[in-house]
Amino acid sequence: MYTKGIAIIAVTRNGVDVALKIAKVLNKADIANKVYAPSKYVQNGVIPFDTKLEDFIKVSFSKVSAIIAVMANGIVIRVIAPYIKSKLLDPAVLSVDVAGKFVTSLLSGHYGGANELAKIVAEGIGATAVITTASDVLGKQSIETLAQKLNLAIVNPESLVLVNAAIVNGGRVVLVILNDQKFSLDNISGFDIEEADNPHQVVSILNNYDAGAVITNEPSIVTGISKPVTILKIKKYTIGLGARKEIATEKVLETIIAAVKTANIPVERITQIGTIDIKKSSKSMIDAVRALGFDLKFISTDELRKFKHEDLSPDSKIVQKNIGIGGVCERAALILAGKNAHLILKKQKNNGVTIAIAEEE
Repeated sequence: MYTKGIAIIAVTRNGVDVALKIAKVLNKADIANKVYAPSKYVQNGVIPFDTKLEDFIKVSFSKVSAIIAVMANGIVIRVIAPYIKSKLLDPAVLSVDVAGKFVTSLLSGHYGGANELAKIVAEGIGATAVITTASDVLGKQSIETLAQKLNLAIVNPESLVLVNAAIVNGGRVVLVILNDQKFSLDNISGFDIEEADNPHQVVSILNNYDAGAVITNEPSIVTGISKPVTILKIKKYTIGLGARKEIATEKVLETIIAAVKTANIPVERITQIGTIDIKKSSKSMIDAVRALGFDLKFISTDELRKFKHEDLSPDSKIVQKNIGIGGVCERAALILAGKNAHLILKKQKNNGVTIAIAEEE
């Protein structure tokens, strides 16, 4: 879930000590993180920042999956307030007191994973997790939690207040799966589960409930519903690859499987895998991708070179020198994913293979 990494920020000496404890917990859980503090409090494992806290948050807010601020709630709320956009876009934000006694989930508790992260951190450092979202307090699953667990995008977030209110207040809420989509629903509770073959059946089912959610590949076809309903779209992903010459097929395959696991996405949600056209003769890459049931897509060097996107990592001088492009895998993933795509897993290096994963709009 936290594929863009976590920024742990402290502004006091005691806070740095707590931040480093949190980093150890996250490292043990294999969650990427970095610890930041003013230069005067820096020690091993801490990255210095000497800008104002507000400026540091402004730069970091959209670039990480979560922010853990070791400071008072009030400070955190004031510095993040100007950058809050939507529960579907904002990073998870946690605050931890400088004594390390309480870990508070402040923002994006469900969809961003702040509640779950608070539990992980609190358990690891021996603190108390403070979670105030009504559904969690009452032991019920929110729509955002459902979407996060099933890897679904929320199409109409304006519906969440009414649907979650029905859940919290004990209403009858249904989850409708349209057009025979397959899901593992083992960890889903609090919803009746119904299947529908067409939008008319969806409407008929929802009329028997107080509210609901509909899982579909085509959100636009679900119309004419008078009850509160959240439309959940099945997320799709693309993979971009790069590799050194003479790479073994097994290494490529291992890297893909590891990246998909890190990103926590089902393999069946991947739509395309691609790389640069100069790899057309790479039998190992072709065979590895074919083993997963795909044909490797080849993107022209010129298209990759011209491609621009705010998610791209800084250019690699070595790759630039060798093939005239600052990087391959991130560009390939984003190009395949199409307009308005974004990276959910930035460039990873493993055994001579580079890989990135993008989410389609």
